[in-house]
Amino acid sequence: MDFLTDQDAKKYQEDGYMILDGLLSPAECDELRQRMGEIVDRMDVPEHCRIQFSTNHDEQLKTQGNADYFITSGDKIRFFFEKGVFDDKGDFTVPKERSLNKIGHALHAYEPLYKTATHSPKIQGIAKKLGLKSPVILQSMYIFKQPGIGGEVTPHQDATFLHTEPLGRVMGVWIALEDATLDNGCLWFIPGSHNNGITRRMVRTPEGTYPLTDFVGREATYDDKLFIPAPVKKGGVVLIDGEVVHKSEQNTSEKSRHVYTFHIMESQKTKWSPENWLQPTEELPFPALYTK
Repeated sequence: MDFLTDQDAKKYQEDGYMILDGLLSPAECDELRQRMGEIVDRMDVPEHCRIQFSTNHDEQLKTQGNADYFITSGDKIRFFFEKGVFDDKGDFTVPKERSLNKIGHALHAYEPLYKTATHSPKIQGIAKKLGLKSPVILQSMYIFKQPGIGGEVTPHQDATFLHTEPLGRVMGVWIALEDATLDNGCLWFIPGSHNNGITRRMVRTPEGTYPLTDFVGREATYDDKLFIPAPVKKGGVVLIDGEVVHKSEQNTSEKSRHVYTFHIMESQKTKWSPENWLQPTEELPFPALYTK
């Protein structure tokens, strides 16, 4: 039986997102978390990498865009931190494992357990059910949403950062490695908002200029009452259309909300914008999903 039913596919196309339980077993989730614990344990944080990650418009430009570390992370495994986890001397103010916002953006290419999860038969089956002919993997991230300090993610559309011509070619796959609840910062969506285009793009600036990226346009203002929460159980997955408006609140609970997420793109008859921050490289062209 298909993991994604015809009815599910229809609902995804109508709402712009879909929650499915049981993509991974609890043991598979634990295995991915354990491996991430090893990566964090061995993490070496060079001084220049102690940049803080934020989703507020101007801070985003300062922290991500000014940092070559971010813009060259598409084919690497790199570390991005929460606000306020370093003191003035650049030392951790919290335990190292509680300091991270996310790790990205090439776990799917270089970490065998994550590669297996990304190319799993269920994921391939979802893509086929949705009619994807030549899907490729753009990027992957491990998001920690730390207890107490896991920052909010303001309303946005993924196509702001991952732009294609035509639009509608990108899908996020968001796998909960722990329960994602109202308390620890689950996703919220505006159903049907994927049909209204995008209002903002993050683009590379001309070579040799700073910051390295800039925003064109502004994020629209959204009515809070339109957002619907999307809690998901450990091992479940949320499929996210590239244009659907979504957000998550700060994690004020004492529980983390670990997630493995990646984006896939239908490459057939699609132009990947050369202005996107993320670009394929000789070391890592966007790998095909249907290879395993």
